[in-house]
Amino acid sequence: MDDDRIRIRPMTPDDCDRVAEIRIGGWRSAYRGLIPQSYLDALDVARDAERRRGYFSQRDASVVDLVAVGAPPRPSRHWGRDGEIVGWACHGPYRNGEARTEDVELYAIYVDPGRYGTGIGHALLQESVRRCTAAGHPRMLLWVLKDNARARRFYERAGFRADGAEEPFEVEGVEVPEVRYARELTPHR
Repeated sequence: MDDDRIRIRPMTPDDCDRVAEIRIGGWRSAYRGLIPQSYLDALDVARDAERRRGYFSQRDASVVDLVAVGAPPRPSRHWGRDGEIVGWACHGPYRNGEARTEDVELYAIYVDPGRYGTGIGHALLQESVRRCTAAGHPRMLLWVLKDNARARRFYERAGFRADGAEEPFEVEGVEVPEVRYARELTPHR
């Protein structure tokens, strides 16, 4: 996707440091009060960047990482300078246990917390949806923290609906419930 404010492109290994900054910043901002603060405080950007490089080098082509970068001609403090990474999204095969399905999963989407509400997340999500639709996937699924009202509204505005599946995960002994959202992917004719 290209417009006068932002450009979406495939992530490269050189992007891992900035993506880690955005991801950790996103966790600390979006999950405050939902996940134990001690866990959020212990998140380490350098360690996350190194882990991201490891994931990146071992992935096959079925996992897609995208970054949103500020683009000319009118850079602004909201969209970023030309070439500055301001958001990240990752999607790939949906796993039902160990088995892959025909569906696709949005694994992650994060925007620099100082740029929430500027349309960057929407641009990343729309590009992921576009790519997955073009690839012939019937549905896109994602998991979101049950109590993350802002994220749930974001996905609902984009046509996703909670499908009734719930699953807790544990963070420092605290169960954090997640709900699954789904969206049918219909190719445009």
